[in-house]
Amino acid sequence: MKRRDFTTLVAASAIGGASIAQETIRIRLAHSLSTSEPAHLAAEFFAKNVAQRSNNRVQIQVFPGEQLGSGKDVNEMIRQGANVMNITDPGYLSDFVPDIGVLNGPYLINDPKDYNKLLASDWYKGTEKKLETAGFRLVMANGFFGQRHLISTKAVRKPEDMNGMTVRVPPNTMWIETFKAMGARPTTVQWSEVYNALQQNVVVGAEAPLGSLWGSKLHEVRKFISMTGHFTAFVMWPINANYFNKLPADVQKLLLEEGKRAGDEMTRLTLDLQNDYMSKFKAAGVQFVTDVDINAFQKATNSVYSAFPKWTPGLHDTVLAAIRK
Repeated sequence: MKRRDFTTLVAASAIGGASIAQETIRIRLAHSLSTSEPAHLAAEFFAKNVAQRSNNRVQIQVFPGEQLGSGKDVNEMIRQGANVMNITDPGYLSDFVPDIGVLNGPYLINDPKDYNKLLASDWYKGTEKKLETAGFRLVMANGFFGQRHLISTKAVRKPEDMNGMTVRVPPNTMWIETFKAMGARPTTVQWSEVYNALQQNVVVGAEAPLGSLWGSKLHEVRKFISMTGHFTAFVMWPINANYFNKLPADVQKLLLEEGKRAGDEMTRLTLDLQNDYMSKFKAAGVQFVTDVDINAFQKATNSVYSAFPKWTPGLHDTVLAAIRK
């Protein structure tokens, strides 16, 4: 997004803050994904339910495909006060509260149900308060995005198969450190540009949940998907905390209730569509590599949890204890 457009949007949102008490409340919900993915479908589900329950008093407009800018840009808009929500993840939010980035750690969660234990923990509640102090209120935090796998030019079964491989990653420290630990050469590319980066061999591979790989048609330029499952990914929907706090109490309650419901719907869709995506990929000529040495990848990436000096000491152990409780 151009700087002028960014500034104009934030300024317009600030002016709009004065009219929050008026009859219609309009909030943008942005993301970088395609319209076929569970995350987008959950966003539309959320918008529909909020409109119905509020008799159109609250209107959510969904902007897919980085229409409002990159994920980092939109998070910055939110921090500055825009009446915008974003489909983002803990890795991006760690730019503002470092500890929350641990939720994106490699091989941290085996079962999506473990994530709910984390959301109920005292550690998470304290971290969420830190996010609010940093300017972010989470409307949704429980949306399962899927396990992330590798699409590339060859089968990858062990870390050695990735030595020197250029892999597209988002501009996020967790991804960069994880793929360095795997032996790859992580290269930051915006998601909207990843197809061209693969097509032009700027990168050899990319990683994402199956829904995102399919939605971006990456199977047209790469024919191997190695089921590394390196991240079990969840997304969050932040909104500016001050803007949220100025909304009427009934609207705040409505957004939080429907946000949780949308997270449950996203999780359901993500789980239900996994086999469907695999069938589509196979029909398109993609070969799945399922005999991946997960233990070797887990061992290779253990060092990642020591790569964040801004984390609270003992953070990884604290989170593991909450999962095992």
